[in-house]
Order: sequence, then structure tokens, then C-alpha cells
Amino acid sequence: MKKIDTRQGWMGLLAKAPAEAVGRYWAALGMAPAFTWLRTPEIGGVMVRGRMGGTGAPFNMGEMTVTRCALRLEQGGAIGHAYVQGRDKAKAEQAALLDALMQTGDADSVRVGVLEPLAAEMEAVAATRAAKAAATKVDFFTMVRGED
Repeated sequence: MKKIDTRQGWMGLLAKAPAEAVGRYWAALGMAPAFTWLRTPEIGGVMVRGRMGGTGAPFNMGEMTVTRCALRLEQGGAIGHAYVQGRDKAKAEQAALLDALMQTGDADSVRVGVLEPLAAEMEAVAATRAAKAAATKVDFFTMVRGED
């Protein structure tokens, strides 16, 4: 399982996770903390950069749509941020709330109720995709003809 105990880990997980899964685990958690918007959800674009072979010169691949927001919890004042793929304002709000809650005393219940099952679900999907890809692998080999 990916490291979700660091802020970078849980924010990356929430940014990449499907909106349906984040919403499902958020609803099951049953928390509805009061908060104040610092930045309401807004949709924009970011430039995605790549490198040939992972080590070559960087180049601009294209743009990707993201939604970002920031909020402050009324109780305790923890600030949560979110940058998520796509145009889903509800997912951005849920991700920011989860980020803020992970900085409070509710961090353990959020980790157990949302982050760990979400990470496990995403790993299962990745493993299924990898198994399908492995099934199509072709092994090329050369047989020795014995003419030596």
C-alpha cells in the first residue's frame, strides 16, 4: 500500500482517486464538519510536462483540467487544500475536508474509514489492469539451430 501517512501521500491519493469512490467513503464516514471557504472550488488547467524515457529533456505534453479549493474548519481551524483531476467540485470539497480532518484528532478515523480502503481499492484496480496487460505479453526467443 502506498504511504498515506504523509500529507503528500494522502493528497496524491485523493487527487487521483475516482470521484465515486471518494464520495462513497466520505458518505460512509458520516462526518459533516462546519467550515469556511478560503477559496471556493474553481476549475482551471495545468500544463502537464513529460520526459522521454523519464530522463530526457522536459517537454510540454498538453493541458489537464483540475479543480482546486481551500477551506478552514470552524472547530480547530485546520486548513484543507485540494487539487483534483477533472471538473468535479464536490470531489474537490470532499478532498479538502479530508485533508483538513487529517490534521486534527480525527485523523485515525479518516485514515481507517477513507484513506486505507480507498488505497486498497485503487491498488486492486491497478493489479487487475497489470494482470490483463501481462496476459498479452509476448516472449520472443531464439532457438539454437545446432550448426556450430
